Amino acid sequence: MIPLSIVATAETFLEKRTAVTGRIEETKMLGGGSINDCCMLKYQGKKFFMKWNSSERFPGMFKAEATGLALLSETDCIKTPEIIGLSEDNSYSFLLLEFFEAGIYSPDFWRNFGKQLACLHQTTSPLFGLNHNNYIGSINQQNDFRLNWTDFFIEMRLEPMIRLATQKGLIENSTRIAFDRLFNKLEGLFPKEVPSLLHGDLWSGNFLCDTNRQAVIFDPAVYFGNREMDIAMTKLFGGFDALFYEAYNQSFPLEKGWLQRTDLCNLFPLMVHVNLFGGSYHSQVKTILKYFVG
Repeated sequence: MIPLSIVATAETFLEKRTAVTGRIEETKMLGGGSINDCCMLKYQGKKFFMKWNSSERFPGMFKAEATGLALLSETDCIKTPEIIGLSEDNSYSFLLLEFFEAGIYSPDFWRNFGKQLACLHQTTSPLFGLNHNNYIGSINQQNDFRLNWTDFFIEMRLEPMIRLATQKGLIENSTRIAFDRLFNKLEGLFPKEVPSLLHGDLWSGNFLCDTNRQAVIFDPAVYFGNREMDIAMTKLFGGFDALFYEAYNQSFPLEKGWLQRTDLCNLFPLMVHVNLFGGSYHSQVKTILKYFVG
């Protein structure tokens, strides 16, 4: 159930959005989220999506998410949910968004999605990073600006995850040593790329096909980075059709050897999962490190 203390605030946002005074008529809890509580709600017969959490648990999470959605939306490349309302008080914070019904994942959908992501990645910045931190899952994501990708990848992505995993006792010392060896050769492994605006957490659970057969992306962890990070993430847990990659490459060809670098890029999300879930993800990290540094 939606906490009663946030219902009135949500209804105020909905009244402003619909220009009709009313009450929330129906709520239905939704699964699939391990961090926040989520529900579909109806107001004046129209569906909306809301997620909420304790204000103390993840400070600024929904504000960062809303800012990320706005950045993605401004490119006019891929559809994102409209932000209906954002609120944080002493007890709860919540984000109220447009609701989408799922459509059919046709070949044209995948081709268009590939082209749209290529469009997004052509939004660039002179520096790698972002002007604020945000979250990747439930972990704070640092985005301090760096001049080159190697420094950013090491200092803002891998090292924070390694430190956290070490503090939790989740990785072995040999893994830390292997990362150090990788860092010494990382400069020569990535081609030079201009920083691209990234979704930042683009796995199959963070997009859908709407009833108009258009891609909708959500739950971002945005920053300006190497575009291969988004591409690699699409391959980490499967779910993306070959037509997606074909269309992307036709619109904005990836550098030679991109497929071989997907595991290298995915060391970051895998280390995120080590910190969140432990277990087999550490084994995957060790396998990738062994491939690149022996």
